[in-house]
Amino acid sequence: MSNSPEIGSRTRTRAIMEKYGIRTKKSFGQNFLTDLNVLKNIVEAADITANDNVIEIGPGIGALTEQLAQAAGEVLALEIDQDLIPVLKEVLSPYDDVKVINQDVLQANLPELIKKEFKDPSRPIKVVANLPYYITSPILMNLLASPVEWATICVMMQKEVAQRLTAKPGTKQYGALTLAIEYQMQAKIAFDVSRKVFVPAPNVDSAIVVLTPRTNPLPVQPFDKQKLFGFIRGCFAHRRKSLWNNLQSVIGKDPAAKEKMTTVLNQLDISPQIRPEKLTLEQFIELANALHQQNLL
Repeated sequence: MSNSPEIGSRTRTRAIMEKYGIRTKKSFGQNFLTDLNVLKNIVEAADITANDNVIEIGPGIGALTEQLAQAAGEVLALEIDQDLIPVLKEVLSPYDDVKVINQDVLQANLPELIKKEFKDPSRPIKVVANLPYYITSPILMNLLASPVEWATICVMMQKEVAQRLTAKPGTKQYGALTLAIEYQMQAKIAFDVSRKVFVPAPNVDSAIVVLTPRTNPLPVQPFDKQKLFGFIRGCFAHRRKSLWNNLQSVIGKDPAAKEKMTTVLNQLDISPQIRPEKLTLEQFIELANALHQQNLL
């Protein structure tokens, strides 16, 4: 190994940026993490072992990639910024089991990439990433929509978004994103990360969220997963309004439809005046299924 300081140290980060003339790009939401303790804690939170294949999204200049390479079996780093590819290949050259490709994760065929790029695709697949704030939700939804069975998804994101992912019913953070995550995964905040450990420093603090597959199956299944979450998003469209007002926006104000909605709510013992954030995932599924049976969804 090189005697150079690790990439995640502030001195090495600045040296790499100066050597290659790197300027962070706002269009890609680039903020380079420069705290080795935080980087090592991310790897620990993701529970990376030598038996794991890791996909890293947005490696930047390789600070987290280097730590992953020291712990994982193989690392596949997907970087959207073409200018950083030669930099990554050079600074990560001491690590044989790291592969860097120029790829937008939102455009990637993840099952094919895993099959093609990993020597042993049968190993557990874990995702680790410092996600750009502006695109956190689309990336998470893309990962969860994939047929890949993720062993763990460990991602850094804006602290406010992390709180939404782990929110409980009745809280102001609870919403459609919370429920979309809960449908497939268990979410927990591993630790917070100060804005001061980034170059450049963002305007907000971050948090590390660990997602693992649900261990307990849902007690009731939706008639259609995609329609369920379209329905849930509609129910949260006007957070200050009652469930009834939101349902009218989703289903319409036709008198016959309103009569059916009233019947369904009575059957499920759900008050029309309740706020959507008071309902659990199970209640939303039961409500969507019942409305579907009435040909309203």
